[in-house]
Order: sequence, then C-alpha cells, then structure tokens
Amino acid sequence: MKTRSLRCLSILLSTALFGLACSAETPPFANGRWIDLTQEYSSDTIYWPTASGFVLEKEFRGMTPKGYFYTANRYSASEHGGTHLDAPIHFAEGRRTIEQLSLDQFMGATVVVDVSPKALKDPDYQIAVVDLTAWESAHGRIPRGAIVLLRTGYAQYWPDAKKYLGTAEKGLQGVEHLHFPGLHPDAARWLVNERAIKAVGLDTASIDYGQSKLFETHRVLCGSDVLALENLTALDKLPPTGAYVIALPMKIKDGSGSPLRMIAWVPANPTK
Repeated sequence: MKTRSLRCLSILLSTALFGLACSAETPPFANGRWIDLTQEYSSDTIYWPTASGFVLEKEFRGMTPKGYFYTANRYSASEHGGTHLDAPIHFAEGRRTIEQLSLDQFMGATVVVDVSPKALKDPDYQIAVVDLTAWESAHGRIPRGAIVLLRTGYAQYWPDAKKYLGTAEKGLQGVEHLHFPGLHPDAARWLVNERAIKAVGLDTASIDYGQSKLFETHRVLCGSDVLALENLTALDKLPPTGAYVIALPMKIKDGSGSPLRMIAWVPANPTK
C-alpha cells in the first residue's frame, strides 16, 4: 500500500504541473512529445570569437587485448559556447555558481515569444518591452516563475558562424563585427521586476545583442539570479504557451556557465 500511495502521489504532482490524470495507465509526460532544444557539440559548434572551441580526442577505440570492443574520448571546451547556461556569477560578483543553483531553476512552464519577423530583418534588433506586452495581449500575462524563450529565427543559420554571428573572424577583431539580435536591457528589467521570471533563453549566441559593449542585459539578469540560456534551437516547434522545459547543466564547481542539454515537453493539445 505504501508503494502504491507513493506512486499515486508522484502522479498527482505531475498532474498539478502538466494536467495529467492520476491513473496507472497514464504515466508522467503522457499524451505529448519531447522536443530537443539543444545544438550538438562538435568541431562545428559556434563559440564566442575569443573562446576556445569544442575539441573531442579519442583515448582509445578498437579491440582490446582481451578480445572485446572499447572506446573512450576526452573533450575540452569553454564554458560559454554551444547550447549553454549562464550562472549568475558570470556577470555579478558574489552571485551563485553552477553547483549552487537550485534544481527548480532548471525547469518550469515556458512561454515562447516569437520576434523572428523583426529579428531576421534587423541583425541588431533588441527585443523590447513592447514585444513582450504584445505577446501578453494575444496569450495572457507571463506567469511568475516562467521560463521565457525568445525566438529570433537565428537557429536556422547554425552552424554557419558568418550568418549566425555576423562574422567568422576570431579574436577581438571578431567581437567588433558581431551582429545578431538580443534582449534589450529595459525588457530584461521588466521581466525581472514586473514578471519575476526564473530564466530567459533565446536562439542566438548571447542574451545581449551582438554589438553590445557593456552587456547590460547580462548584468540585469545575473544580478537578479535569473538564468540565461543561449544558443537554443527548435523554438519553432514549441507553442506560445503550454510547454514545460527542463534545462540541465553539468554540475561544475565554481562554474560561471555550463554546456546544457535542454528539452521541452509539449502536450498533445497545447494552449494557444
């Protein structure tokens, strides 16, 4: 009976989160599908012009002396590249590092704000408060504790750095020529102060637009313990509301960021 009660409690909790029925025939996350929002890591993965890229080296591959197959690799990469998470310490002294973040910050109900018609026309576009209030006029208020995802349409350019970043140049010269959309600092403040979100993500290389020199949006979010999720993909497969996101980083001690495997569960009949 105890086991049965615990199982029912688990299903009831899932019901509260996702609107599922409590029954043995309906497991958590039924009647929907999973969407992978993660770019894969490889030698093609896009990194900031001044960062070290992803390197995968074979340690061993083949038949062992004892007659069985075995393979193992080692890898290296900067924290901030590919699909990744920015911890608050990234731009706010004294704030939490990766391993200090609570698990509930990595998951939650999401809203998707599609600004691709504007962003694809203007590589320096900054998502504004008016874009967020326009979304609310169509879909309702952004809920407290939401994970807000911003679709610019730039994921379609991955892994072409010239199209995705505005330049394929490396080093400080490459930084000077970055052009891609981001979130305006005023909109970041509005999301933090007026909607109390837990995280915000988008399908570009930075939450600040490419030509930012002061990284004000990063500073606003990190200073408020709001996570930034960058280089996402497949946001076009998510509904404006109704999806549930899980974004799990590597648990790096003292990490300012981490590679991320991010997925979304979309119910069979999502809210429009």
